[in-house]
Amino acid sequence: MTVVLAGDIGGTKTILKLVELGPDSNQHRTLHSQRFASGEFFDLVPMVQEFYRQIEAVLGHCPKPEKACFAIAGPVVKNTSDLTNLSWVLQGDRLETELQIPHVALINDFEAVGYGILGLKPEDLYTLQPGCPNPEAPIAVIGAGTGLGQGFLLKIGDRYRVFPSEGGHADFAPHSEQEFQLLRYLLEKFGIDRISAERVVSGQGIVSIYQFLRDRQAAPEAPQVAEKIRTWEREMGKPNKSVDPAAVIAMAAAEGDRLCQQTMTMFATAYGAEAGNLALKLLPYGGLYLAGGIAAKNLDLLKSGCFLHAFLDKGRMSNLLEQIPVHIILNPEVGLIGAAIHAAEL
Repeated sequence: MTVVLAGDIGGTKTILKLVELGPDSNQHRTLHSQRFASGEFFDLVPMVQEFYRQIEAVLGHCPKPEKACFAIAGPVVKNTSDLTNLSWVLQGDRLETELQIPHVALINDFEAVGYGILGLKPEDLYTLQPGCPNPEAPIAVIGAGTGLGQGFLLKIGDRYRVFPSEGGHADFAPHSEQEFQLLRYLLEKFGIDRISAERVVSGQGIVSIYQFLRDRQAAPEAPQVAEKIRTWEREMGKPNKSVDPAAVIAMAAAEGDRLCQQTMTMFATAYGAEAGNLALKLLPYGGLYLAGGIAAKNLDLLKSGCFLHAFLDKGRMSNLLEQIPVHIILNPEVGLIGAAIHAAEL
């Protein structure tokens, strides 16, 4: 058994977990877990020290981690990260010294999701399409959230290696007249000369689709939704906002609001098409996994068929995509699981 420290660091919150890992990646036992408000600490080190004190109070002792991995919502270069939403600058070697942990790794949060796939259990997944799994083939992961993460895993020897990607910044590819209109709308709205897939397939994309359909009067706008969207629009540019517009739209869609339902269907269709594009490039017969809170929180929408129809709508290549297993990740701690798995491999 190996004891490792795993962390998921974000601008608002940080989750730390002390984990005991077995010989297999899906054998892990949580010794203690705690959520912290990131802004209440000037650095990660005092937060971890407070975490240790809590463990000792609960368990009577604090098992010393042999390795640690921290997933960070931001870029990591040479095991160093300058967090954009915090005044923290983290270096792996400094953390090794100050926390007295022999091996510390910093990785991007979406890379951690890739490793986390290896530790998921059947109940952590919902399978949209069983396909024909091939354990030797690549695995793809895509996740719409604040942005659009994409990556893949390759089996090298008896282990998988995770490769991050910037595929979410590839061009948005419209498939219908309505999507072409959306493309032109976004070009004018943002005053730019290209639209990335991330502009449409993300939380911000949900809002942009809603604004497009609202302005085109595709359906009446509900007053209660309109009020919340207007509040968010007035708060643009401010550091703290009182409204999560994508969540408002998704909730209203689930309650039967026509404009919001059209928004979420258009979003899910674009999401499926982009997932299909990724699948064509990688042929991930090891599985394509949908990560991020949007997929898990809108499971009924993705199960309705619009996502999978767009995923498979690839002309002569559709039969290839029918063989690819497609799973939705339900476990919100997949990144923490991945951080623990990667720590054990250090």
